[in-house]
Order: sequence, then C-alpha cells, then structure tokens
Amino acid sequence: MAGKGTVLVTGSNGSLAMPMVEHLLQTYPQLALVLTVRNPSAKDVNTKQLLNITAPHRDRVHVRGLDLARLSDVHQFTDSLAADITAGTLPPLSSIICNAFYWNLTGEVITTPDGFEQTWQVTYLAHAALVLRLLGSFGSKPDAAIGRIVLFSSDAHLPGKNGLEAYPPTLPDDLDSLKTTTSPEAPAGGNQAENPLGRGFQRYANAKLAVTMWMYALNARLESATSPVHDVTAIAVNPGNLTDSRALRVNTPAKLQFLSRFIIQPLRPLLQFKDHTMRTAAEAGVDVAELAVGPEFADAKGYFTWKKQDTSSPESLDPAKQQKLWEKTLEWVGLAEADLPL
Repeated sequence: MAGKGTVLVTGSNGSLAMPMVEHLLQTYPQLALVLTVRNPSAKDVNTKQLLNITAPHRDRVHVRGLDLARLSDVHQFTDSLAADITAGTLPPLSSIICNAFYWNLTGEVITTPDGFEQTWQVTYLAHAALVLRLLGSFGSKPDAAIGRIVLFSSDAHLPGKNGLEAYPPTLPDDLDSLKTTTSPEAPAGGNQAENPLGRGFQRYANAKLAVTMWMYALNARLESATSPVHDVTAIAVNPGNLTDSRALRVNTPAKLQFLSRFIIQPLRPLLQFKDHTMRTAAEAGVDVAELAVGPEFADAKGYFTWKKQDTSSPESLDPAKQQKLWEKTLEWVGLAEADLPL
C-alpha cells in the first residue's frame, strides 16, 4: 500500500501475529504499527518475544495494552488512537487486522464484565466495536479514505468442515441469547460437563460465523457510503489450520495438546493430503500481512481461504441474517447508524 500509514493489529503476541509483524516491519518500512496485547508488560513471555522482534524498529512501533473482554477498554483505546491520528502523532490508518480471539474447550461458559460470553465478545463483538469506532481514521487517496479491514474467520464456521465439531455452528433467532452463551442448546452459565470440548468449539465456531456474516454487512455499507470510507474494504480470512499454534495448548483438553505435539506437528506433511489448509503460523502470518497491505490485494473484499477468494457458509450469506446481526451489534456496542462516517 503506497504512502505512509498505520497498521493496527490485535492479539499481536500470538503465534500468527508475531511472524506477521516481522514481515510487515521488513517489507513495508513506510508503515507505522500499533500492536495491541492484553498484557503489555515484558514480564509476559509472549509480549517479551514481541518486544524483541520490534526492538530494532522502535521509531515506528507502538505496543499498547487492550483488553477486548471489556468494551469500555475498547472505547478508551479507540478514542485515544483516533485522537493521535487527528493530532498527527500517528499517520492515518492503512489497515486494521483483527487477529485476537479466545476459546475455552475445557470448562464452563465465562461471562465478561459486559455480560457477554467471553468467546463471543473477544472474538467477534469487541472487534466490531473497534472497527466501527475507527472507520473515520483511515487515510485519503486523494480525497477518499482507502484501507483494508482484515477479520479472522475459520473453517469452523462451515458446518461439518472441522474435525473438532460436535455441534454445528449456527446463530440463534434470538440474538440476545448470545449475551450469555453461544451454544443455543446449552443453558446459559450452566454446566458444560456433558461435552466441554464440543460446546466450547461450537461457541468458537459461532463467533467465527458472526465475524464472517458481519463482514458482508460491513462491506455493503462501505460500498454504498457517500463519505470517504467508500473505498475501505473488509476481508474475512480463513488462515488455515495452524499446526504449531499456541492456541492448541491453551484452554484445551490434554488429548488435544498431545495430538498437537506428537501427531499433528510432526506428521503435518502427510496430514496436508487430507486437509489442504494445514500449515504453520509463520506461513499464515505472511499471507495475512499481504492481504492487509499488499498491492496485489488492493480493493479485495469478501471471504478468503489463505490468499484465495472463496465461498463462505450458506448461513453467512443470508442477507436477512446479516442485517439482523448488524443492527443487534450496533445496539450491543452502543452505536447508531448515524454515528458512523458512512
């Protein structure tokens, strides 16, 4: 992406994010990076690794704390970042990369201080709030905003596609039920001991379904905008099944951790014959960086697997459901359509 701009990344100390950040720093020296992490202290082992990667580029890297489990934190962060861009402390946005997510495949539903199930809020809702509040901070070409918003989908949103699926992903008719659980058949806040892996994965898959569905709703409004954001586009990417992702070892049952370490990683070349999207986090990180700022993907929008345009699930393509989710999301994050620079 020509010209100087700012790239915002959430979950910047993750398995995919760190090689992505390294690629951005090495390949796009004109860009400033705002990298958010839940714990910005070097005492956090993953943040320390991120700080080591970015140390030679301190003049254009800003590592900031952001807790996506608190919408008030998202609001404060976006207000601060927008003010820095308006003041000229940072260049206008070139891209927002919504990389962070949360899952829990071992226990009960966890509710955030905002009253939402944590997988739902961190993976989907907080990112929607982040993007909507920063739409007015993209740059100009010469009088129109340009930029790319990269949201993270997954093959988990496709019913029957992922081997961890026990219950198919779907959004309930009553979207307000998502305030406490994204497993429609499970009691809100109730005991998930019947199948914590299956229910936890369904919550994750439903959040990824929402990400994908909302991407279409967002693009529809950007395309019809009469304001400068008309040329901003949104992508929902399935980065592939990452065999070395740290997520396979966090909030996951022991059997999955064992499979990850002793089966999936060492046998990846063979397993790729069955799952063609299987690869390393570093490989995925480079692709996502290019989707976000690479000239090859100027004006790209829609659903991608790796770097190729693809078809998302039938439910995600339902315009009525997209509209319903869009309206409910605005309500949840405390915004009205009139508040947006569309």
